[in-house]
Amino acid sequence: MTENVNPTAVLIIIGNEILSGRTCDANLSFIGQRCEALGIDLIEGRIIQDIETTIIDIVNDYRTRVDYVFTTGGIGPTHDDITSASIAKAFGVELERNAEAVEVLERHYPSGKLNEARLKMADVPVGSRLIDNPVSSAPGFQIENVYVLPGVPSIMQAMFDGMTDRLTGGLPILTESVKTDLTEGGIAAELSKVQAVYEDVSIGSYPFFKAGFLGVNLILRSTDNERLREATEKVKDMILGMEGQIFKSK
Repeated sequence: MTENVNPTAVLIIIGNEILSGRTCDANLSFIGQRCEALGIDLIEGRIIQDIETTIIDIVNDYRTRVDYVFTTGGIGPTHDDITSASIAKAFGVELERNAEAVEVLERHYPSGKLNEARLKMADVPVGSRLIDNPVSSAPGFQIENVYVLPGVPSIMQAMFDGMTDRLTGGLPILTESVKTDLTEGGIAAELSKVQAVYEDVSIGSYPFFKAGFLGVNLILRSTDNERLREATEKVKDMILGMEGQIFKSK
């Protein structure tokens, strides 16, 4: 049995527009998949309002408990983009206009177009390291184990992929899927027995109903390929032993 020693992470999604439902978040799915491939356990995703005290309290709580804190949203040029200033207060440092960030913005915007609102995007906490933005230039930043990224998915994704060399992962998290026509309630007792034997393999049960067809998709996850394979075979044996069918997952 392999003990999971992968580093841990949380994602803090900052933005009233997400909570109101006007904007659908796509960042959790992306970061979750990237962390899985990197061998980083994303243990929680949190959506919060653009409120300074909330950002400060939650960032300060998480950064002492996990290896990596990722935030998305609130680093644009408008009045409600308060993430950078709030992060500075969380760390007890000043917010400064970063000379390197200013140079990046000056190269990006035509002459006369770099106004004070846009220059706000060059303001980062003292001691930060910039995160390159290959899409729209305005950088994010890293301060200790907190990585501050924009909320626009296409920009955030490019920036995240460009900073993965700063992240030390563990073993990649491997996944197997078993789809059956049996129901979740019908397999619960037997599935619990399999899980008890393979405590190091995460087994998730996800019922579905499609075109009048009821069934369940079982997702197995582990960093140990051999244990994952064994657990998957046990799950299949369990299904067949209960006279269920196994379908190819699409």
